[in-house]
Amino acid sequence: MRKAILFRSICLGAATGLLFSCTECPKARISQQECNRELATSILNDSTLIKVEQMGRQLLSKGYNAGGVYHEVWIRDFNTFIETVMDIAPKENVREALSVFFKLQQPNGEIVDGYVPKASQWRDNVPYYSEADTTHVGFKNTTETDQETSLIQAVRKYVEKSGDRDFLSLDIAGETVYERMKRAVDFLLNERYDAHSGLLTGALTADWGDVENDTICCVDLGEGTTLTVDIYDNAMMVIALRDLCQMAPDEQARAGWEKMETTFRKNIRKNLWNKEEQRFRPHLYPEGKPAAVSFDEERIYYHGGTAVAIEADLLTEEEVRKVNADMLENVRLSGMPSIGLTMFPTYPNDFFPYNCGMKYPYNYQNGGDWTWFGGRMIQQLIRYGMVAEAYQELRPMIDRVIVNGDFYEWYGKGNTPKGSPGYKGSAGVLCKAIAMLRQWAALNAEP
Repeated sequence: MRKAILFRSICLGAATGLLFSCTECPKARISQQECNRELATSILNDSTLIKVEQMGRQLLSKGYNAGGVYHEVWIRDFNTFIETVMDIAPKENVREALSVFFKLQQPNGEIVDGYVPKASQWRDNVPYYSEADTTHVGFKNTTETDQETSLIQAVRKYVEKSGDRDFLSLDIAGETVYERMKRAVDFLLNERYDAHSGLLTGALTADWGDVENDTICCVDLGEGTTLTVDIYDNAMMVIALRDLCQMAPDEQARAGWEKMETTFRKNIRKNLWNKEEQRFRPHLYPEGKPAAVSFDEERIYYHGGTAVAIEADLLTEEEVRKVNADMLENVRLSGMPSIGLTMFPTYPNDFFPYNCGMKYPYNYQNGGDWTWFGGRMIQQLIRYGMVAEAYQELRPMIDRVIVNGDFYEWYGKGNTPKGSPGYKGSAGVLCKAIAMLRQWAALNAEP
């Protein structure tokens, strides 16, 4: 483990900009408070943070669609930038955007990935309609199992930030928002649940991704789907259950959500956490491992799902430090630019279908570098008090926004921008990380 990871409090060498632990600072022994003060001053004086935050807010003021080439409002994206949006948009607008997801909720309780106005040019083969909303059409990549949990998390963020708890009792086609969230959880337990592990299932995708290794249809469950259990889907479930505890109308309901949350936590640690390797297993296979997984998949380290697991408080502080060190080592070995690296090592050539952009390693979800998830890891480092590490590891993500003048969906080898420009998920996680850094710095800048 590198020395920079061993110490929580780190000071900045004023002349060189290099990081030193307090015990190794070139100055005479200084206190942790003084060390924090130097770091805080550097953060507050960092004009690039201010610039990127301003760029992000400007982008997020332009609507709730996911990005320049994504005209749809995706709940998995919206969940990651809703807090910043609420700083710059009327809460009524955000309330209505969330309401559409509930209006498009299907009879079985499932939540769509996203929606567009019916008048828009539609490109999905399986449209989702609802009598409760005659102006929008929904879509869903059913390979993933994060739509219901993303919406629940977004609602909690909205309620907490707006104070609009009445939203939970809003009637939508005869059911309140809270009742509809309960039905969304019922859908997961009825349709996406593996009784053996006691965890949620999804398709064989790369970490948090929604592209499966099925040449028939790479984004929808079907005959070619391999059923799996992974950390991302289940960490998202834990966060959603924790959020439902906060939104529950009474003690009895709260106790029910807490019991379910505790069960999921135990099952995750039992089935997905590799104690010896101190990392999460990529997949469990409820129906047996397919022949296509002829390599040692256990070697693959999932960065994105692990970051979300930290957000769900599934790891101890010591484990978080170990995970961060491992991620930095993976970045070094891969040659990729930041801890936004999806995974290391990647899946081999041709494991994923050629028509979904993942034929080769370090492309798209198969090892691409995604600020959308790297930024979430930065947030968790700050939350765990690893502020100096967070500031240092955020640097490449900030620099490439400045260099490119935009927020891109992901980055390839050589820090090459890829995918959609104006990607709001990237802007959202960076704005939140910057706000967290500056909030910490404001508290530590003065004696």
